[in-house]
Amino acid sequence: MAEPAVRVGLVGLGTIGTGVVRIFQEGRERIAERLGFPLELTVIADIDLETDRGVSLAEYATTRNWRELVDDPEIDLVVELVGGTGVARSIVLAALDSGKGVVTANKALLAQHGEEIFALAASKRAEIAFEGSVGGTIPVLRALREGLCADRIDSILGIVNGTCNYILTEMEERGESYEACVKRAQDLGYAEADPTFDVDGTDSAHKLSILLALAFGVRVGPDQFGVEGVERIEPVDVEYARRIGLRIKLLAVGKRGDQGIEAHVHPTMIPETSVLARVDGPMNAVEVQGLHSGPTLYYGAGAGSLPTGSAVVGDLMELARARRLGAALRVPPLGTPALREVTLARPEDLETEYYLRVAALDSPGVLSEITGALGEFGISIATVLQEERRAERAVPVVITTHTARQGSLDAAIRDIEQLAEVTRPVQVIRIERGI
Repeated sequence: MAEPAVRVGLVGLGTIGTGVVRIFQEGRERIAERLGFPLELTVIADIDLETDRGVSLAEYATTRNWRELVDDPEIDLVVELVGGTGVARSIVLAALDSGKGVVTANKALLAQHGEEIFALAASKRAEIAFEGSVGGTIPVLRALREGLCADRIDSILGIVNGTCNYILTEMEERGESYEACVKRAQDLGYAEADPTFDVDGTDSAHKLSILLALAFGVRVGPDQFGVEGVERIEPVDVEYARRIGLRIKLLAVGKRGDQGIEAHVHPTMIPETSVLARVDGPMNAVEVQGLHSGPTLYYGAGAGSLPTGSAVVGDLMELARARRLGAALRVPPLGTPALREVTLARPEDLETEYYLRVAALDSPGVLSEITGALGEFGISIATVLQEERRAERAVPVVITTHTARQGSLDAAIRDIEQLAEVTRPVQVIRIERGI
């Protein structure tokens, strides 16, 4: 007698949802062979069921009302792929409350409402999985939750937004403006029509919040650490970085340090010889440093219909096995029964090297005023590069510092920006050489 199927309902037929449908249609037999029983997508809910997405929906029951899907007693597992934190939260909570397993790729939802969601899942003994929420197809969350669980994680550094990485790569390779590279990213489908959450660092911050929970077992919301995007990066910064053997990447950073756990998302200059510096285009990579395991690297497509869809279906297979065995998942979703509260290291106490670009009128004594302001706050200068004199025009003065305290640098920058010869805000980019 054939094994009965575990049945799946999908809410949200966007880019990732369409990928999930295609994977089920093309891999039905492979999935059943690996599980030992069928896993069937049976119901799809979306407010738009007319748009042709390149996949046939003829074999599925469809509805515009997600509650019908969640309330269906025949559905065992629910996939939430609508995005956002409003309706998505309602879908996930309703599914968990009914005892159904849930798979989501919604990093914003987990970063902002994870505590509520995981508590409900535990109280209902319902499963929740979310591998696709960080790094698309890269199995970094599973590695942190299971493969590295015996180790103490000391740092996690991630290029976790493919849109920003593509833009920075294009700026470097083509020498074009930020705006031109954003437009190309939109034309190729790497960026949304409104790319704000990608380029301002919000998307990376949501993902870092999840990574911090898994790597350090701590509860940290994306509003608790510094976040800066790539909007202020100019081709001149990319070029100066190249001259000194560095490349600019938007990094999500979590580290253990003397001041506590350090967390932030910022554009960062890193050595061009490092592994992360070689991650180009829309690809993602996360480097994890363990006390005993040393460095491990997770690299791959960080977004897209089929890569993220693959992670979603992988989660469904994991939950289906648990359902079929009549057992809860062997490992808690975040790798620990409860997250710890933590006070993060204060941003002003963090120390690193810095790149500064000061737009200043080329008048006598301006360089000494700039360097004097840095010296007043104990900031040691590593290199200075000043372009050739251009009468009555602001020219860039580029300075790299030795390791400096962020609070001291911020104070020096405030004084520099008050100088009459400085014509615009100082560009400041962190330098991380130990990568």
